[in-house]
Amino acid sequence: MKGLKQLFWMLLFTACAHAAPQAMPPVDPDTPIYSVKVEPGVTYDDVVTSLKVAAEGANFVSPANFPLGEHIKQRGLPLEGVLEVRSYCNLSLGAEIMLDHPEFAVFAPCRIAIYEKDKQLYLALDRPSFDLKYIKHPTERAVKAAQKLEEVLLSIIDKARKGEI
Repeated sequence: MKGLKQLFWMLLFTACAHAAPQAMPPVDPDTPIYSVKVEPGVTYDDVVTSLKVAAEGANFVSPANFPLGEHIKQRGLPLEGVLEVRSYCNLSLGAEIMLDHPEFAVFAPCRIAIYEKDKQLYLALDRPSFDLKYIKHPTERAVKAAQKLEEVLLSIIDKARKGEI
């Protein structure tokens, strides 16, 4: 009986240790790019599916996908792995910024990159709150909307890096 208890606890500990994804790294306020590793065992297809489901669940649309890696490879350049940019838009939040600062449209739509580096898959975000720093005297409404956009996009990335649906 004692051996069974030890085996049970060892299996439980091992399962918990493998099941617990790492926490998202903190956002560096001094850089426009937030990048995070995709969890081990999560495939590119898992990431793409998770991005789609999480974005739709957060009322975001993805109007375009830019398969940069495919185009680089078509030119005969030696790119290994994935390299693409997917755009995301939540017009309700985006409008809160662009009604006061239409020039912010240059940063729209929001973008998430999927890329591979040293055989590791990553997700990266161009941070809306950082982009807003390039607007002179942003309104409080715009600042709050950019922060909310970023918060939701980071949540989408967190789900996608774990392959959550």
